[in-house]
Amino acid sequence: MKNPILKLFIISVIIFSCNNENVITPIETTAPLPVVTTKIMPLGASRVEGDRPNYESYRYELWKLLIDGNWNFDYVGTQSDNSEYPTYSGLNFDADHEGRGGWTAELILSQIENWLNELEDMPDIVLFSSPGGNDALGGGDYGTILSNVNSIIDIIQQANPSVTIIIEKLAPANSIIMVSPLTDYFDSWGEDVVTLAQQQSTSTSQVISVDMYTGFNDSYLADVLHYNQSGAEFIANRYYDVLNDILN
Repeated sequence: MKNPILKLFIISVIIFSCNNENVITPIETTAPLPVVTTKIMPLGASRVEGDRPNYESYRYELWKLLIDGNWNFDYVGTQSDNSEYPTYSGLNFDADHEGRGGWTAELILSQIENWLNELEDMPDIVLFSSPGGNDALGGGDYGTILSNVNSIIDIIQQANPSVTIIIEKLAPANSIIMVSPLTDYFDSWGEDVVTLAQQQSTSTSQVISVDMYTGFNDSYLADVLHYNQSGAEFIANRYYDVLNDILN
């Protein structure tokens, strides 16, 4: 090779190639974040359970709102109703819940620990619907009802110290039956549920009251007590507003 410059260039390329033959350039990768599924337990009595086509639960309407909000969530509970619900966004309704028609706070208190123990995963969020409503309808003592509701919350927090509990200032019954002493319960509960939520909240477990009373009227009822379609949507929207603030 007569061109010394070309010769020097070729030798330099060969040396560089040899020196870098076994060099592996590390590729930086970022592990995907784990998908977190929020476990939500609807807890209560017939307003949670529903009885299609006679009356509605808010669960289906809330489920649709959560899907529209792109939440990764799962209803949990030992109960599942057999009512028919339309598919939504290509999905079948998640019918799990912890609602039992006619159950009082006293009865729920007697079984809540067993229900939680039966679950595969503890709930991250509990929606405590119409607390003490059936007790009040049966003329139960207000102080006892309040104590039982507090004890239910205690047990849930013991099972999951990081749980968030959303508890209702419950929607009224039909105005036909909203007379004393039932109205006395609703008035007292409306004041006490805010204080209860504050007192039961801990550094790791938030208890939040949601107002289902204000703005609710007879047009939202299928009978004297239970929701029709509009009533279910009303309750679902109130829950969703609180949930949206928690998880966003």
